[in-house]
Amino acid sequence: MLSLSQFPQRAAAINGRGIATIYKGRKRTWREFLTRVQKAAGMLQGLGLTDDDRVAILSPNSDTYMEYLFSVNWAGGVLVPINTRLTEREVADWINDAGARILVVSEDYIEMAAKIRSNLPTIQTVVCIGESSAAPDMYSHEKLLAEAPAIADAGRKDQDLAALFYTGGTTGKSKGVMITHAGLYINILQWINAVGVTTDDRFLLVPPMFHAAGGENSMAVVALAATAYIPPRFDVLATLQAIEDERLTKLPLVATMLDMVVNHPRVDEFNLSSISKVTYGASPIHHRVLRRSLEVFPQAAFYQIFGQTEGGPTVTVLPSKYHVTSGPHAGKLKSAGIPIIGVELKIVDDRDRELTNGETGEMCVRGAGVSPGYWNLPEETTRALRGGWMHTGDAGFLDEDGFLYIADRIKDMIISGGENIYAAEVEAVLLKHETIAECAVIGIPSEKWGEQVHAIVRTVEGASMTEQQLIDFCRSSLADYKCIRSVAFREEPFPLSAANKVLKRELRKPYWQEKDAPI
Repeated sequence: MLSLSQFPQRAAAINGRGIATIYKGRKRTWREFLTRVQKAAGMLQGLGLTDDDRVAILSPNSDTYMEYLFSVNWAGGVLVPINTRLTEREVADWINDAGARILVVSEDYIEMAAKIRSNLPTIQTVVCIGESSAAPDMYSHEKLLAEAPAIADAGRKDQDLAALFYTGGTTGKSKGVMITHAGLYINILQWINAVGVTTDDRFLLVPPMFHAAGGENSMAVVALAATAYIPPRFDVLATLQAIEDERLTKLPLVATMLDMVVNHPRVDEFNLSSISKVTYGASPIHHRVLRRSLEVFPQAAFYQIFGQTEGGPTVTVLPSKYHVTSGPHAGKLKSAGIPIIGVELKIVDDRDRELTNGETGEMCVRGAGVSPGYWNLPEETTRALRGGWMHTGDAGFLDEDGFLYIADRIKDMIISGGENIYAAEVEAVLLKHETIAECAVIGIPSEKWGEQVHAIVRTVEGASMTEQQLIDFCRSSLADYKCIRSVAFREEPFPLSAANKVLKRELRKPYWQEKDAPI
């Protein structure tokens, strides 16, 4: 039996008095963590939760959020983490698509929850976590918890649904990626093996828990009975101070965050010698950033993590020994690494025929951690899982040593500051503007974020439009991180393929010349 509930039970059994979480100066042991999970599960069942009911959570990282990663499943439910950077409309769309019955919000999102409550027909109860009192029609998490019984685990396991992690869609509609108990359980153990973390590690949990990668880091801490230091948000100076004060050992960041940390003007003022492992993702590391990172953390082992929510999420890891610019292991830095144990990876053409090393095609993944498909989207599930392989929508190739290189994005995705942004979603908004005849959204280089969202547009004949007007229009419908940052107006037709599709690779070329290619 593989159940996520086994993790907090084991943590309390083997390290009950050990520190589980540190949040805003508050420390809780693993014994306390397990008791709060059991009582929160009792609270949820008392609010009417039954097997397979969905519980949505809208909150920044906290110790209570980390407890919810397990209490929802303990109660028999399915967790639905909501991206805190979404607009009110987008939040409502995710919750309604999941058909969640209970909504958990932090005090930061009480006002938003109140505004959209009338547009959430399936939500029966709203629970507020945090220091502030809940709104009149909301329940206080801590008050309910104090009165709730510590219940036995509901027994969810194996192929039972554990979570729905929503991802942007190529057609502009987000999709709920189904994650099972067994899939996530196994992928967490695979990740732990690949990175070499242990019970003695002290994690800095910066990645948002609403992302699959952030959730997986958090669950790995519980699986190991290690310690989690949880800042409510990412701040470079606060991160450096926490490393020094708490003697943190494990630093997980997206590549752009790592760049900000190691190149901060005050970085040399802090004692960072405790860091032994650095994991990063979202994009390969630039040689410049690696050189500086090795200066700042000379004692640390570096690992690049690549994956996607549908893949478990972790698919490949670039081991530490390849984070070098000279010697026998040099030359792999631009790769995404090798498949983790238990993951099969192949490259296929448009007819699903396997390609040889060096040939570029679609990356396909198979393994116990792979998602069984998309929530309430049977046709898309069948298409993605044809032949028993998850078709990732990313294009790449394998070299003679089995290292994966990502060549392009079949799904046309932009990665800005570690966030996945689907061009089709942005284009769908822009095309609603009456002056836009045609548009293409691409990622262009950004020193700060790696990539930024850029629109190339053709206006209808005789129409007048400014860059700022179009940016403002975009912001009225999309979360800020998805919005265009720049616009290029174009009079000539877009370059087209033989299938009459816009050749975005040609549109990107002028921006990426003499730059590292986008991935």
